[in-house]
Amino acid sequence: MLWVAVSVVGLGFLIALEIAARRFGEPGPITDQAREVIFAPKSGTVLYVSMALMMVVLTWRQRFIAVGAAIGIDVSFWIVRWTVDAEMMFGNGALWVTLACAVIAVTRRTGPDRVLLLKGVGLALLLVAGRKTGYTWLQITSKTRPMVLDQYVATADHALGNPSWLVGRIVEATGTVGAHVLEYVYIQLPVAAVVVALYQLRNVAVERRFPGHHLVRTFLVIGLLGPGIYMVFPVVGPIFAYGADGGHWAVANLWPDTPPPVSTPHPMPFDEFTPRNCMPSLHTAWATAIFIHSRKGPRILRFAGTFWLIATLGATLGFGYHYGADIGAGVVFTLTIEAALRSVDRGWDRPGTQLVVYGAAVFAALLATYRYLSKEMADHPWVFGPLLILAMTSVVYGYVRTTRGWERKAVSAHLPEPRHESQPEPQPELV
Repeated sequence: MLWVAVSVVGLGFLIALEIAARRFGEPGPITDQAREVIFAPKSGTVLYVSMALMMVVLTWRQRFIAVGAAIGIDVSFWIVRWTVDAEMMFGNGALWVTLACAVIAVTRRTGPDRVLLLKGVGLALLLVAGRKTGYTWLQITSKTRPMVLDQYVATADHALGNPSWLVGRIVEATGTVGAHVLEYVYIQLPVAAVVVALYQLRNVAVERRFPGHHLVRTFLVIGLLGPGIYMVFPVVGPIFAYGADGGHWAVANLWPDTPPPVSTPHPMPFDEFTPRNCMPSLHTAWATAIFIHSRKGPRILRFAGTFWLIATLGATLGFGYHYGADIGAGVVFTLTIEAALRSVDRGWDRPGTQLVVYGAAVFAALLATYRYLSKEMADHPWVFGPLLILAMTSVVYGYVRTTRGWERKAVSAHLPEPRHESQPEPQPELV
């Protein structure tokens, strides 16, 4: 019933976004995904990693068959597109295989096998739908929020030392090699997430069930709630508001060489196609989630999670996509969501409820501070800078302390109860 309810709510949400997108003359997530059954996908990598998630419910023999079928279909599409000189891109085969597994689940499977296969297909399609939903959300933000609040965030960022300007100059100094590495990390964030998720879901085919909580759940909730904050706090980023990419809409061409001067901020108009997707930084939020979920893996996975988090922070700041204030908000945003999802999985208790409420309060306080106290923050950086870091660190500390308490309780619950010395030894039954 839970999966049915989630499916109905998700479908209704997609239909609502489809209608909203068409009001602005843009294809919605349903149309955009349906065309990829035949036409060249926007991202073949996402379709293949989604298929990889679906394959956690299959046997090794079925996995080889699925991969072979996907590659064969893609080669056929590739030949046809090359013949007619159409746009070249892979990924249709992965989508076809995923949809074929849905048909097989309905027509050829029964009972628990059908449910498990449908859950695998649903997980894959949710990841793809989340990507398409994100594109639509970004289009809606640019169409419905003509005024942006970049001046407020840029002014507040003086309390943190203007990290985007600093890291931007560092990335420029590294040359093309450093920029290409960071760009790859930034773009391929879903791939890193799927690697961690595949490790967490590696035993699904054997145990015939999904774990109660895993990375994909956090990823999807972040992608669902984050764009809603964009509508409340629209920000385009320093490379647009203060850089050459903003054109005549930019305040001035200052990024990354010259930090913006401290002045009284005010909302500023911007174009109708640049997404207002900075506050909070969802790339930071997703990278933080990858880091958290990689902690229980082997050493190489923990190293990869740490590297991806650091490189993502470098890319978001160094490419001018985000301010430092966005990063702190993104970390608090993720930890609050992660705590809520873990509480849903294990059952709500007092520490979990307190952490979620506290994280939500800190996140709201950060947004309010950026909006209404940005000038004071810039005027008193040695007061507000440490306070911002302290607020974020307090949520991190609360999360670590609460989750460790949960883990200790889980371990103690599985330990056998100690036998009292006066308690007699159990005697074997006589047959």
